[in-house]
Amino acid sequence: MTEVRLAGCAGCIGSDRPGYVIVWEVEGDRMVHKWKRCPQQCTAESRAVTIARHRQRRAEQEAEAARQADALPAPPAPEPPRPEPVQQPVRRPAGPPPASAFRGRSDQPSARPGGRRTPARTAPTAPAANKPRRWPAVALDHNAEGWTLDVEQVPPPAGTKVTDWFAWLGTGLPLRIDRIHDAGRTGDGMVCLSAAALKALGLPASFPTTDKALAALTKKLTTAAASVGMELSQEIGPTFHAFRRVGAAGGPKSSLRVVITPWLGQGSEKQQVTGAMLNQLAVDPAGELDAHTLARRIRTYVADLGTAPGITPATTSKLLLEAVRPRSEPVQDDDGEWHSRLRDGALPSGDTVVPPAAGARHPLTRELLDRGEVPCEEEDYKHWSRPLTEAEAAMPYAVACDVCASYLSVTMSLRLPVGPLEHHSDPVWDTKSAPAGLWWCDFTDVDVDPLLPHPATFHGRPPAGPGWYATPTVTYMVTDFGFDPDTITEAYLSPLTVPFLKEWTIRLREAYKRVYGLLGLKDGQDPTEFLAAYASHKDIDPQDAERTDALVLAGLYKAVYKGGVGKWTEGAAHLDEETWLQQIVANWSYRPEVRFTVISAARIANHRRMRKTYTKTGRAPFAINVDSYLYATEEPSPLELLTPAENGKPVLGVLRLGIGPGQFKHESSIPMDAVRQLLNDDEDEHPSRLTHDYTTDGTAVEA
Repeated sequence: MTEVRLAGCAGCIGSDRPGYVIVWEVEGDRMVHKWKRCPQQCTAESRAVTIARHRQRRAEQEAEAARQADALPAPPAPEPPRPEPVQQPVRRPAGPPPASAFRGRSDQPSARPGGRRTPARTAPTAPAANKPRRWPAVALDHNAEGWTLDVEQVPPPAGTKVTDWFAWLGTGLPLRIDRIHDAGRTGDGMVCLSAAALKALGLPASFPTTDKALAALTKKLTTAAASVGMELSQEIGPTFHAFRRVGAAGGPKSSLRVVITPWLGQGSEKQQVTGAMLNQLAVDPAGELDAHTLARRIRTYVADLGTAPGITPATTSKLLLEAVRPRSEPVQDDDGEWHSRLRDGALPSGDTVVPPAAGARHPLTRELLDRGEVPCEEEDYKHWSRPLTEAEAAMPYAVACDVCASYLSVTMSLRLPVGPLEHHSDPVWDTKSAPAGLWWCDFTDVDVDPLLPHPATFHGRPPAGPGWYATPTVTYMVTDFGFDPDTITEAYLSPLTVPFLKEWTIRLREAYKRVYGLLGLKDGQDPTEFLAAYASHKDIDPQDAERTDALVLAGLYKAVYKGGVGKWTEGAAHLDEETWLQQIVANWSYRPEVRFTVISAARIANHRRMRKTYTKTGRAPFAINVDSYLYATEEPSPLELLTPAENGKPVLGVLRLGIGPGQFKHESSIPMDAVRQLLNDDEDEHPSRLTHDYTTDGTAVEA
């Protein structure tokens, strides 16, 4: 029989923290739980008595089962074991309280003897044998035979009344999102209702459109939930939470997220925004909102990233970073009370910006511009182009190559500032150990390649004067272009730099590679094989759920890492300035200098590739817009841009075709006549505008 940890007395039996229970409270617009002393006021001695009693009872049951087994004839060969329906969450060893004791719904890992914490888990592990499994999401459907679920180990509701449904939600279903770090938090599992399930429960097929109808629905749901000891989140919408407080009548503590799949995309503007990612995941190949599709994709999403989809890709990125690198941990004071403290290397809260890197909306930036000074402008290349050379103008095609996952190609080992940047006059530069931060440099007299964009500016033209640059840009200018670092007169630098996006990058890179692998795009493919696979990777049989899901998830994962980089400088245009300063700027995730450093590193990495390619092949892009690079070619293919192998080995650090971060894919092939015509008609137009007008073989896309 599987050993189940009992830790606790009659009042806190099975608690993750013996002697304490969790109490749900309302904070703002959400429910959070906090740790309170056990209502039985138990002691270690009284808990030991309870545990001993339960163990004795179990031993007697096992002994009786053994006696009965000895008295029976040998049974036939058993069938393969099937997991039993689970009614209670998996119990964990006792230890410090979870992070949820201080913020949100969560759990905290146990500590090893002596206060040493268990190593960080950076990847999900398979359930141990005979250990109850938990699922992130399940689809609840109904047909002529009754309730059905797409995870057969989860038992169905007992009836079709709304009270039966809420009673089922509160039975301790094995639905939960496990933490992926020992200091992290768990999340609520989800129940996705289908249209047929709504009909069986007598709920409206569409979300109410009037206040009166919504009030009636809210009353119906809250009354039914209360009758079985359950409560609902304050606002009812396409998604809401159903939970039971500790000690409430009717069953164990429970908290689940309910998703009414047919209602997604309906309700208030806020509800439509908060359900946008779930809406994307719920759309099946026929374009319908489907609960089974949604639950299946959520399970895959959580298996890949370890967290549930958030409100937006950007907030999902933030949640992922908190999950793989928790900011806080619990500590116990001399009075035995538990408090939260920042973990080593955690990003602090509060407005930590400095004038050169405060974000476009910040008052410090306005003051800087009013004084005639310049802010940091580390951005991706935007609308850079140069005149075609005579040889390029004679070529028949312009091939557009797009960089794959540019940011993920640098964030694995990129050292980033942790605490606030500190001002330094006459800073000392050390190329091998330069800290993350911003440096006041003058690159106006530095010679660069005339056929390539300037490496230090987003517009690709030489800078007009000195400016603020992130460490990756300065390092490149010093090591590859001979810039004299002794001319740097000022800097804002971090006393502590850490590659804190490493675990975040690992999760996203592995998820990104896995889904593209299902679409036929893998590492190490021959260039010709890759081009053929990429050209057909969206040609999917609607009946092939795995590939259909992979294509949807690939787009979402891309949005998560791109939105996550933008999240460091969140403008939140819907908030007034005072609210924005209090809620966004004072949050730990508002760090414009982090975004500048990531973008600087990605832009420099791309410049290194194009520069080495130019050195090896003589081919240079004539136009760049963000991740799209346009080269003049003889054929409607990028194959001629590749660097030949040297001494039988591929050349590293050059333009390479592939789906991996930092590699290139073929976006389109544009007839050079169309490029020249565009530039002749309006020289301010950028050639990248044509990339969506032509296919990869150079033919025009039909309108």
